[in-house]
This record gives sequence, structure tokens and C-alpha cells, in this order.
Amino acid sequence: MTDVRVREATPTDADAIAAVHAAAIRELGSGDYDDRQRRAWLANVHPERYPIEETDAGIHVLVAERDDRLVGFGWLDRNSSGRDESVGEIVAVYVRPDAVREGVGREILERLEGVARDAGLESIVLVASKHAIDFYRRQGYEGDETVVLEMTDDVSLAALRMRKRLSSP
Repeated sequence: MTDVRVREATPTDADAIAAVHAAAIRELGSGDYDDRQRRAWLANVHPERYPIEETDAGIHVLVAERDDRLVGFGWLDRNSSGRDESVGEIVAVYVRPDAVREGVGREILERLEGVARDAGLESIVLVASKHAIDFYRRQGYEGDETVVLEMTDDVSLAALRMRKRLSSP
């Protein structure tokens, strides 16, 4: 495996982030969700959707590169939005299908958890798609409850809300 470099996303990464996001949904979600569900999920993938320039708002978007190619991204929201102020949320961790199981997702997640720890957060929550549940379990997350994500008025996805208590470095 070639070394992966994780860095803060810049506005010029938005198209590549959307491409990684879409590829992961198309290929990795195919075993867990039907075509209609994946199409509805993909309808939410747009380059302008990623809050890359909102670090002052407690948002951190990281990208992973290998051989000058973006192979993954992750998104942390440090701010409470109806949550306890000591809890952050991992909004996304996605990896290109051809880079899965090579440590890319783990590296992104560990970096986001480090940002959360540095900000004084005590735990992290996230909502995992069916495909990602085992990955997050291997990283120490525990399932809280099954949830339904409404993608459109008539299409939803089953997912699992998960939580991890952060330890000091």
C-alpha cells in the first residue's frame, strides 16, 4: 500500500470529494440498498454540499490523497445542534471503492477523532449506513439505535446511530 496523506480540504477539492462520495454509494452500497435507494442517496451528492470553508463554524472536512489522487474524505461537526456540547458528530467518512480496506478510512477517522479530542469533546456520534457498521465497530463505536434516513418523500434508508467515547491522547 502506498502512503496516504490526510489534509484539510480546500474548495478545489469539492468535485473530487463528490466523485468519491458517489462512487462509494454506487459500488459499496449496492449490497445493502436497492437501486431506488441508491439513486435517492446519490441525489444528495453535489460539490457545493460540502462545507469546506466553514472551519470557524466547527466544521472540519479532511481529504486523503494517494499518488496525487483523492481517495477519501471525512467530515466532522464539532458544534452541538441539539446535542450535548461535549459531543461531536462524524457526518461522513467515504473511501473510493478501489481504496477500501487499505487503512484510508481508519486514517481519516482517527484524524477527525483527534480534532474532536483537541476541541475538548468527550464523545462522537454518527449514523452508519449498513455497509459501514462493521468498519465503525472495528474502530470502537457502539450501536445506539436503528434509524431511518428519509432521502425523499417515498425513499428511506435504514442505518445505525453509533457512539464512541473519546479517551485522552
